[in-house]
Amino acid sequence: MTESKQIWKGRVLPEWVDYNGHLNDASYALIFSYSLDALIDDIGLDEDGRKAYAYTIFTLEAHIKYVKEAHENEELHTCVTVLNRDAKRMHLWFEMKNKENDTVATSEQMVMGMDVSSGRPAPFPELVEAEVKQLPQLAEADWPAGANKPMGIRKKKE
Repeated sequence: MTESKQIWKGRVLPEWVDYNGHLNDASYALIFSYSLDALIDDIGLDEDGRKAYAYTIFTLEAHIKYVKEAHENEELHTCVTVLNRDAKRMHLWFEMKNKENDTVATSEQMVMGMDVSSGRPAPFPELVEAEVKQLPQLAEADWPAGANKPMGIRKKKE
């Protein structure tokens, strides 16, 4: 995948390491949650923006694929690409990578904008929409191989 935007950077904290000596599954989810928060801030929905617009983002669905182990104190970063979007939703692809730029995990997420005062879905505010349009977006033909794939046990051909 060529187009993406680095959105989060950090290290594997000791409290994120499990009994197997590597990043535990909940901590992958936490890092992807931090990554979504960073994206939300980046498009103008930081604390001030959420108050000013009475608007926020809800996660509707998330799917994590664990690709490689990460260990205590290891440097990680996440990148985001928009797979698809409309006036109030974004279908996002996050990749977590290590210092060598190897993919450690992916998170595919569907998020939706919400009008806080009504508690209902609503189109992105105009200035937020302008920022969303600036995010890297891939045509469906260019999506990563793992995107939009169902989970399941594949039957072996006999």
